[in-house]
Parts: sequence; structure tokens; C-alpha cells
Amino acid sequence: MFALRALRRRHGRHGRADRTTAFADQVKSELTDELPDEDLGQDLEDCLAVYELGSKPRCEEVEYLELVQEAIDRIDRGR
Repeated sequence: MFALRALRRRHGRHGRADRTTAFADQVKSELTDELPDEDLGQDLEDCLAVYELGSKPRCEEVEYLELVQEAIDRIDRGR
């Protein structure tokens, strides 16, 4: 009985981690579709950290920064 409970617990943790990773990948994929010309990399927060303000026309820059931040927020919220 104890071993079964431990197995369920372990499986549940991995299942949640897998779902979280899958969701993050889905959000990144959607962002890549919206910004096809951008090289986003794996870590979206790094995209914002290394972004140089003024490197794009103002309207494109605002859209880019908003979309990346929105994707980060969605991943953090998990939906």
C-alpha cells in the first residue's frame, strides 16, 4: 500500500511538471507564430533582459515587448 501511494505521488509530480512544460512550449509556439521574424530562444525573460530599447520602430517595439511579457505572464499563471 505504501509503495503504491509513493508511486502515485511520484507519477503525479512528473505529470504536473510535464503539463507545465507542455503549456510553456505551447505559449512559446504561439508567440513564435505571432513574431515569426524574431529569434526568441528558450527563455523569454532573457529576451526582455537583452533587448535593446530603440532597436525597432516604436510601434513594433511596443508590440514585441507587450507580446513577450504577456507570454511570460501566461506561463506564470499556467493558463
